[in-house]
Amino acid sequence: MLSAIKSFLLGPAAERRSEAEDLRIAVIALLIRAATSDADFGAEEKETIRRIASESFGLPAAEIASLIEAASMEEAETLDLHRWVQSIKQAYSEEERVALIEKMWEVVYADGVLDEYEANLLRRVAGLIYVPDRQSGEARQRVLARLGITPRNN
Repeated sequence: MLSAIKSFLLGPAAERRSEAEDLRIAVIALLIRAATSDADFGAEEKETIRRIASESFGLPAAEIASLIEAASMEEAETLDLHRWVQSIKQAYSEEERVALIEKMWEVVYADGVLDEYEANLLRRVAGLIYVPDRQSGEARQRVLARLGITPRNN
């Protein structure tokens, strides 16, 4: 009886996503949000997201493309970050959350420039997934060093 009600409310099993897939979509949606927060979603950012998704999840190229498409659609429909960050907080360890912030820094710096909207988003996401400012700053410094970028002082 309960399974029939659950099936009715959630839809057919084939249409439901697994928790792992939901988590992957949440991560990629956050990366896309980071890339689009400055209103310039360029080729460098798209390639960086593809590379990070491939390295992070070890999926074939076709599955990565499908994952990015699903995350893009969800990102376009979702205004707030809470659904994604809840999944990440529950599933990721502290090290994995710091690594996610580092990946987000990598996406926002893919074009070589940090926009104030990107910086604001990174601060908000870091706070929502309980990554302290110090660790986020250290992740940012690692990305800057890896990419050979010298930050400008405003």
